[in-house]
Amino acid sequence: MAFTAKDVQALREKTGCGMMDCKKSLTDSGGDMDKAMQILREKGLAAAAKKAGRIAADGLVVSVINKDKKIGVVLEVNSETDFVAKNKDFVAFVNAVANTVIDSDPTDVDELLAMKLSGSDDTVEQALQEKILKIGENIKVRRFERLEGELASYVHGNGAIGVMVKFNTDLTAEGAFEAYGKDVAMQIAAANPQFVTKDEVPAETLESEKNILLTQAVNEGKPENIAQKMVQGRISKYFKEFCLVDQAFVKDANLSVKQYTDNTAKELGGSIEIIKFVRFEKGEGLEKREDNFADEVAGMIK
Repeated sequence: MAFTAKDVQALREKTGCGMMDCKKSLTDSGGDMDKAMQILREKGLAAAAKKAGRIAADGLVVSVINKDKKIGVVLEVNSETDFVAKNKDFVAFVNAVANTVIDSDPTDVDELLAMKLSGSDDTVEQALQEKILKIGENIKVRRFERLEGELASYVHGNGAIGVMVKFNTDLTAEGAFEAYGKDVAMQIAAANPQFVTKDEVPAETLESEKNILLTQAVNEGKPENIAQKMVQGRISKYFKEFCLVDQAFVKDANLSVKQYTDNTAKELGGSIEIIKFVRFEKGEGLEKREDNFADEVAGMIK
């Protein structure tokens, strides 16, 4: 009995199991949906699927660079608890997934899950299911971004925040430049800029911000012409807050990040331009699990 991509999708929706596992079980069952589900249960994959509905908003963010290839990745893999995020097996899995992204250059998470995990004969998805069964928590590969070129990275708080920065420079990425790169990455982790320069701020965002600031000034009782001048001053503050190069440098508030960059380039006898950055904060935008210990104990007694 033949099966289609829709059958694979249907089985995936019914069981919560991975795409490759669903496809293999349908192949082994000759396209019989019930037998395929039985095969998944026998393999224990259905047990992993039951955990798939649980909220995974903890976990780990890593920022990894292959210096020989000049390729790096920032990756977030979520678990249900901070305890699992410190598990050696979990950490090793996350780093293996990061290396897979570096080596294989997937376009998205689905493509990544179907790839062979670095250092393994299993796909990333198969290894993920194995970790869910072994560790006993829901685990999700949430997102990644891959960069190529002269890179610097920083991870804060044991995987709470991961940062990677890309530079255009004629300097060697070691020694003093390496220290500078880490400083910039730490700046991004601490100050959370949204853009590299003010030129990157979308026109509609800037216009919206100006309208808000103008309304605020008018509501304060300022005349229109004075309010307009106040808006210009407040927009300058907006750039200093949200644009990396305009921010005050966290290690020396007398310098902007641009001034620190220019000074470093001059000292090292080269040029440095910050091109792009990636900043992932663990669990940002995800629903957090609300645990009630009393209810949990009562449930265990029942």
